[in-house]
Amino acid sequence: MLDKNLNLPNIQLIAESPLDYMEEEELPKPDPEEVLPLLTSSEPSQRMMGARIFCELQDERAISPLIQLLKEDCPLIRVSAAYALGRNPSPDAVEPLIAQLNLDFNGYVRKGVVWALGNCRDPRSLHPLVDALRTDIPAVRLWAASSLGQIAQVSYEVVVGAIPPLIEGLRRDSISAIRSNCAWAIGQLCRELPSNIVYAGAIDALIEALEEDEDMGVREDAKSSLLRVGDPRGLQVIEDSELEGL
Repeated sequence: MLDKNLNLPNIQLIAESPLDYMEEEELPKPDPEEVLPLLTSSEPSQRMMGARIFCELQDERAISPLIQLLKEDCPLIRVSAAYALGRNPSPDAVEPLIAQLNLDFNGYVRKGVVWALGNCRDPRSLHPLVDALRTDIPAVRLWAASSLGQIAQVSYEVVVGAIPPLIEGLRRDSISAIRSNCAWAIGQLCRELPSNIVYAGAIDALIEALEEDEDMGVREDAKSSLLRVGDPRGLQVIEDSELEGL
């Protein structure tokens, strides 16, 4: 079994992504015809540049070479390819992304992979994302929670499968930011559920977080999710707490 605590990147590296740089710089989008050859260049620096550019550029012709770049020795190329596949989601990329999530020792790469899997919105992503939420390092768990919220419209079965681990994360994860993302994701998923026992359990968890979580940010995210869902019971709890000045 993969020990996901081995060979971890430093904290600064975990906190960054190719998308961070692309969005900050607001680079003009180049012509895909000029960028596609970079993905298969003999020079690693060119392959990495091509993958980073496709973090902002969409072209289905890039999917196949980006999948191949997931196998690169250099983790910076692998993570750039993962983010680029998230920007260019394809059913063909789901299995290679899952395989890389299971094999890659670099937390920075796995973080990019879980983001990409969320964007792919594919039922095959459910179990790998749940496993990442339960077992991976904090930076990966953080994004796994958000990615589970991204697959809200895939199918009823996927939503039902995602709710229990998100409730578990909301109640038990030691990192407040992860609990906040779980609260957000539960709110996204509840909007796709009928009023049944799964839905009721999710609302219970959000109310519990609103009333009991020690972190104000988590409480605020739980409140936002309850407001977004519009559940009468949740709205009543929010109204009562505001009247009591809590």
